[in-house]
Order: sequence, then C-alpha cells, then structure tokens
Amino acid sequence: MDLLALADFNAVATHRGFGAASRATGRPKATLSRRVRELEDALGIRLVERGARPFRLTEEGTVLHAETAGVLGHIETVAADLAAGAGGPRGRLRVSVPVLFAQRGVGRLASRYAAMYPAVDLEIVADDRFVDPLAEGFDLIVRANPKPTTELAGRCFLRDRYVVAAVPSVPRPRDGEAFPAIVLPATSRGDTWQIIDGKKRYAIAPRTVLRLSSMAMVHDAVFEGIGAAMLPASLVAGELASGKLVSWGLLEGGTTEVWALYPPQRHVAPKVSAFVNLLVDHFKDASPHHFATLTTPL
Repeated sequence: MDLLALADFNAVATHRGFGAASRATGRPKATLSRRVRELEDALGIRLVERGARPFRLTEEGTVLHAETAGVLGHIETVAADLAAGAGGPRGRLRVSVPVLFAQRGVGRLASRYAAMYPAVDLEIVADDRFVDPLAEGFDLIVRANPKPTTELAGRCFLRDRYVVAAVPSVPRPRDGEAFPAIVLPATSRGDTWQIIDGKKRYAIAPRTVLRLSSMAMVHDAVFEGIGAAMLPASLVAGELASGKLVSWGLLEGGTTEVWALYPPQRHVAPKVSAFVNLLVDHFKDASPHHFATLTTPL
C-alpha cells in the first residue's frame, strides 16, 4: 500500500472533503483526488462517495480511516522525535487519565511538564473508560489496576490501599452486620468486606444502594450520607484528617496500583519517557503520601 496515498486519503477523510483538505494541507485538490483514486484502484474498493453532499465516506472508507489515521500519526511522531535527536522532547503529547486522578493535582504536574518541555504540545484528557491508545490517538494512558496485557507496556508509579469510609452520620456496622454501600460496577455482589482496623479484623456485608461507573462519582456520593465506600486512602487522606469522612478501616487485600501505559510495539518517544519519569519522580518509591504536594493549594 502506498503510504503517501493513504496519508492523502486520511487528510481528505479528516477534513471532510477534498477542498477542505487542500486548504489545510496546501496540496492541490486535483492531486488529492488523484491519489485517493489510485488508492481505491490498488485496494479494489471505493473509499469516497463521490458526488455526495455533504461529503461522505463509504463503509470501507470509514473503516480504513478509523484503523489507519492513528497509526500514521504515530509514524509521523516517531519520525519527528528521531529527527529531533538530542533536541529533547517535542511534538504533540496526548495523555488519558482517570477523572478522580485528574482532579487531584494533575493540572499542577502538567504545568511542571509544560515548563520543563516547552516544545511539547501537551493535552490531558480525563476519562474513566479504558481507552485504546493507538485507535484513539493517545500516546500514554494512566489507569488504576489495569488488566494484564501483552498489548501495552508501562510502569507502575503509585501503590495505595483501599479504606472503607463514610460521613460521620452513617452508623458504623458491627462484625457481620450489613451496611449501605456505594460501589463500582465491577464490585462483586454478595461478597463480604474484610476490614482491618488496627489489630482488629471484622467482616461487614455491603448492601448496594448505588452502583456508579467512576471513582469520582463514588467519592462525591459518599458525602451525601447514603452509604460507605471503598476509596483509595491517598485520595481521601485530607478528608479523613479533617473529619469530613470517617475511616472504618482498611480493606483486607484491597490494594490499587496506578500505571502509565503505552503501546510496546512503537518507539517510546522522548516526550512520553519524560512524562513517565515525571510521574515516577514525583511519587517517590510509589508512595501515595506525595499526593499531598499536589493537592495542597499554591
């Protein structure tokens, strides 16, 4: 497949038309049309519904654009990074992070990165779903407790424990008692929670009153006083210290690891390595205590 023709096709698809692509890229409209036609001939399929108003890709064209646009973007990024050589990190860097993590000081880390590497155009998107970096154009994703996979490489930069917490008005259950619980969708139904409170161990039975799709929503819901939830200890340390939340104890066996992940098959660009190193340097020894320096107001 002619990669130059593929790049011209993706430009036309991205800008939704030959004229718009010509204005954006500076390439003649006739050249773009010819190159797309050559690609269609080589593949033996139609990619563009010519004459359609508004501009429309065929079903095959839509699939080809979705599957190749990100790959071509990464190829261009790798080439730019290699060409830059010792010039340091540069180019566009897109990072996806969980919503609650984003709310707890990521903006300050991003500002530090921007000050250190002004040649990088940094964009951070907060999203709790597990995105596909290549398909969705991300250079790096940050996720808690990712499933083992051979499709992504990365590094754990933060380890934490889960604490079961509620506002003071929610009665704390005794051993074996049920209690109202706010949980994530993946939380198993019917399982008891084994709690460690100092030297004491006891079991409580969650009765789900809310099932929410993100830790950020779980965190917010706890403050309404309708139940307790398991939350990363580092993220609620300040609220526990102030008395806004009360700890019922640590969840036995409940740990969370936060990883920075990227596709292993592609060149790890200097801009990506620099961002990962910033995370690792900040969370020294993967300790959650360093969240305090992010969440404390300037």
